[in-house]
Amino acid sequence: MAALFVSHNATTMAKSEQLKALLRSYAEDDEPQFYAIAMQMAAHEARQGHGKLAEELKGLIDSAKTRRSGAHASAVVPLARPKGELAGLLTVSYPSKLLADMVLSPTVEAPLNRVLKEQRHLVKLRSHGLYPRRKLLLVGPSGTGKTLTAAALAGELRIPLFVVRLDALITKFMGETAAKLRQVFDAVSATRGVYFFDEFDAIGSQRGLSNDVGEIRRILNSFLLMIEQDDSDSVVVAATNHPEILDEALFRRFDDVIEYHAPSEEEIEALLKLRLSGFLSSTISLRKLVDAAQGLSHAQISNAIDDAVKEAVMHDRETVQLDTLQSLLEHRQTVRRRASMKTT
Repeated sequence: MAALFVSHNATTMAKSEQLKALLRSYAEDDEPQFYAIAMQMAAHEARQGHGKLAEELKGLIDSAKTRRSGAHASAVVPLARPKGELAGLLTVSYPSKLLADMVLSPTVEAPLNRVLKEQRHLVKLRSHGLYPRRKLLLVGPSGTGKTLTAAALAGELRIPLFVVRLDALITKFMGETAAKLRQVFDAVSATRGVYFFDEFDAIGSQRGLSNDVGEIRRILNSFLLMIEQDDSDSVVVAATNHPEILDEALFRRFDDVIEYHAPSEEEIEALLKLRLSGFLSSTISLRKLVDAAQGLSHAQISNAIDDAVKEAVMHDRETVQLDTLQSLLEHRQTVRRRASMKTT
């Protein structure tokens, strides 16, 4: 009888520890640990001869996993703040931007919509052994919408945007950058999101350049290996203004290479209408503004429009003064020409 009591007491204590561990893993949002402990409890019940209860527990666990997997591609991913050293490598936000907030050329919009379509059917594609597009290289001049694209993809998919801080990632110490890069890709696997590598040429410059050093080659080789091995559900986006210096091996690692350019006349007009919405008279011709904006980037035009709208608001005007906006655009043209002369 005493032995039976001790055995019963030990079993009760074991169950108590498992329950506490189960609640702790739930509170810490440690999903793998939560399922592991739940399966241990089911196995324990099976050993105790409670076969029916054990099967019910396993069924509930499998059902929960299936529901979580099915909702994975469409549900909003909770905003997880990077912790420890990772907090210095990634900045995180939850963008509200959408592709509809951007003016894109057909050659940019079409592949982005394809990415979104495949991502929204992620579970279905995975169940057939297929892999949705999720590794993108965006190339083009500064201010043409590459950074905004990363935010819009996150907004469309309702997942966090993680921006990789290259200033913290790249160090002069041998092997340290590769170790930090591994932490970033561990996060890519652990938390679904859009992971954005801006100024990607800092990592991906050609091996063998005259100013190349051994550590840069090691960083590139590490990135090539990690992105090739990455089989997560996250979206990896890299952007560069200088595709000509990227190593050729990089281009094969991305599902799509999307080229950005200064907006065409049609895109400038669409951008003016979009950004001036509510501050533009329907009878006004935009021809002079389109001409004044030729050659400017999306960002330069958008900034000029924002400045003109602020002027209207501060002076209690219901519409933007077009001569003010034209002057702002011409000023940016002057700045652009001066910058171009310095680089030639």
